[in-house]
Amino acid sequence: MTLETITPTEFGGMRLISAADVAARTSTTDAVDALEAALRSGLDPEHDVPRSRVTTQTGELLIMPSTLAGLSGVKLLSSTPDNAVRDQPAIQGAYLLFEGPGQRPAALIDGIALTNLRTPAVSALAVRHLAPPAARQERVAIFGTGPQARAHALALLEERDVASIDVVGRKPDAVRELADELGAAGVEVSTHPVEDCAAAVREADIICLCTGARTALFDGALVKDSAVVVAIGSHFTDTRETDDTLVGRATVVVESRATTLREGGDVVIPLGSGVLREEDVVTLADVVTGRHAVDPARPRFFKTTGMPWEDLVVAAEVYRAADPDGADAR
Repeated sequence: MTLETITPTEFGGMRLISAADVAARTSTTDAVDALEAALRSGLDPEHDVPRSRVTTQTGELLIMPSTLAGLSGVKLLSSTPDNAVRDQPAIQGAYLLFEGPGQRPAALIDGIALTNLRTPAVSALAVRHLAPPAARQERVAIFGTGPQARAHALALLEERDVASIDVVGRKPDAVRELADELGAAGVEVSTHPVEDCAAAVREADIICLCTGARTALFDGALVKDSAVVVAIGSHFTDTRETDDTLVGRATVVVESRATTLREGGDVVIPLGSGVLREEDVVTLADVVTGRHAVDPARPRFFKTTGMPWEDLVVAAEVYRAADPDGADAR
């Protein structure tokens, strides 16, 4: 056996957890349950450490540390917008997990795989608590064709009783490729260009926005009162995927008010225009713990930016699942 055929599983006592390990051993439902348990145990996202950004020669380095009980960890991501021309992902990185009173380095986890699990798990947790009890199979609309669009579609297929999925995007080939993959999973799939998405929005029970759009993707008046809209694509205060019309109609739910005010244009812009008041913004923790009951007569809009505590909780779940000796990261 040559060195090139050996896949290491440890380094300096740490477990090395690959993307394949994450996909094979930890389901969306596992991650959703872990996130839900953390919020119900009293975790307050408002106390989480803000992520920091360092400008590099070709993009940014994002640093996301967090700590909870006997665990701590940090995700390091590089964001390189021009990586498409290099045939590399725009986002790359790794997660380092520490455990115990001695803060032992416990695991190094593939950062892309962790993000592609954590992000749709947070969205699915919101949908779990914001969507009304389904009297029938649900219709889902997915905006976008990248890794997060794919991950959100697959997460909802795992978590919900989905009748059909509408894939909406700007690149016809990418739309068809994602539609073919989802169709192979046994669900009915339709495709739409962004400029002709009105019917998909009007009929959807769940809408996931996973795009790089800088302005609203559709008229918020089209969204039905019983629908849930999840927006993940915008991470700057001057960009958005939704409009004031939707925000003005909806119950607006966020992971953290402080984080959203720093990064969430879908909320910051309506606050600035007076369509939304800060005191009307609801946190996901309040919904999950039952401190806030959502109005069933209004759309529910969840704006997520991603937070370090979520990565830590999901990383710990991945570590538990991937440790062949059954080590319990606490």
